[in-house]
Amino acid sequence: MAVSLSPVKTPLLYPPHSNCISSFCPNFPLSLPSNCNCKTRRRPQSVITFSYKSKNGAISTDKKRELLESYGLNPDEFLSEPSPKIKRRKERTKMEMGNEVLLEDPKPPRDTHKLLQVLGGTARRKKLLSPKGMDVRPMMEVVKGAAFSILQAAGGCPASLRPGRWLDLYSGTGSVGIEAISRGCSEAHFVEMDPWVISDVLRPNLESTGFLDASVIHAVRVENFLKRAEQFLGKNGEFDYVSVTPPYMLVDYAVLMNQISNSSVIGENTFIVVEYPLRTDMLDSCGCLIKIADRRFGRTHLAIYGPQWAQKKRKSKT
Repeated sequence: MAVSLSPVKTPLLYPPHSNCISSFCPNFPLSLPSNCNCKTRRRPQSVITFSYKSKNGAISTDKKRELLESYGLNPDEFLSEPSPKIKRRKERTKMEMGNEVLLEDPKPPRDTHKLLQVLGGTARRKKLLSPKGMDVRPMMEVVKGAAFSILQAAGGCPASLRPGRWLDLYSGTGSVGIEAISRGCSEAHFVEMDPWVISDVLRPNLESTGFLDASVIHAVRVENFLKRAEQFLGKNGEFDYVSVTPPYMLVDYAVLMNQISNSSVIGENTFIVVEYPLRTDMLDSCGCLIKIADRRFGRTHLAIYGPQWAQKKRKSKT
């Protein structure tokens, strides 16, 4: 079968030179235009498009070479194999165009270890799970122990907590709320928004200590929980104790404490335990509650707010 080949010539765009009269040289690129007085003659680049019809829809390399030679061009320059780098670039482009871009390596699975324990009460010395790494920063045991000692003294019973309900904000492992149940609280509510922490850390800790039935988990942001406390808790939303252990760098303490003081979770007899970093200004009051203790543990500070009668009772006990 005869194969018809029709070369298609495209106009060339010469790079502009300061000595050229025009940047466009319309002549076919076998010679430079006569009116171009460039001192350095550059080899023009040309584009050849093959237009053909054949039975199998393909054109042989020999036919391509023959056509290029008929126009005085070197076939080796046009038909040479591309370099490996160019091949990889073309393959990558095809993959991107076909939406086959390779995804990034998935993050390594999160894991846990047992470094925490319950310090006092019915579940004393029970081991608790906590995430490896810095995704969740549990309250240090020395800080937790000091917080509960202050609360028990302020409540008038150094051996245990006054019975009541505990709200654990930014609960993470749940170690603070679990400690509260172990020391006498009848119920604890945990506010945590990370699904993996809830399923792999918090809930297993509640199950291992036997406190799951006395607990309520709220999978929501703390800010939203405080705004819609009545929706989550009903009309009887006041707590006897509230612990606040947020990620230091991700919250504005002034805004957070203002939200807590204006929330329905706070009552006239509520105690608030706040863990905060160095160089953070904490007010001497939170709503109707006053600061009854402020301790420093290295770079960590502990502030406790409560009613006025609790401050007097604590001083009489110490």
